[in-house]
Amino acid sequence: MTEIILLSDHRIAATRVAECGETLVDAREGAVLRVDARKADDDGSYAHVRADVLRRLVLAQAALPPGVRLLMVEGYRPPTLQRLYFDEYTHTLRAAHPGAPADRIRELASAYISPPEVAPHVSGGAVDLTLCTEDGVELPLGTEVNATPEESEGGCRTAAVNIDAEARANRAVMGRALTAAGFVNYPTEWWHWSYGDRYWALLTEARAARYGPTARTLP
Repeated sequence: MTEIILLSDHRIAATRVAECGETLVDAREGAVLRVDARKADDDGSYAHVRADVLRRLVLAQAALPPGVRLLMVEGYRPPTLQRLYFDEYTHTLRAAHPGAPADRIRELASAYISPPEVAPHVSGGAVDLTLCTEDGVELPLGTEVNATPEESEGGCRTAAVNIDAEARANRAVMGRALTAAGFVNYPTEWWHWSYGDRYWALLTEARAARYGPTARTLP
């Protein structure tokens, strides 16, 4: 069985960052990608990713079968929002596992929401995605985007066995296109892909991550 490296792993925090200074860009501009509004925030941060990430998403979309498109759900996430998500989920886990030590809660939480200090979304290098038709109808991929391990009974894992053949095939189609474009998947979340962040650097054995935590400058 392939090892699953969680974002709580000490190797992620130890990965060097050589920030390249690349800007965050709005994926809604030009209408090349479909951007879903379910995670929309007041300032539109959710629709932003680093410039090279967007370029690679366009390449991945071009590699999909005719009539199939990427549907972007969330890209950049401000640090304060990442902290809020992490704290809320760890609170839920503490209630479910009252005797678990803090490091175990952190490990369990990182299977669904990254510790803020190493979070890929905060770097602008990560994106949550699914597939849809040309008309925007989502294809079945086994679970909802952002389904927790608990509510999906582990179906959120990319290699989950408790999903049907159609969903498994759709995950494979999306995975091939994104992998060919240089992205890596977080294996506990079929929808989460990243490029240039610490997780990507560790998995690809890059000398350093290209993107560290960043702040979006509002127009």
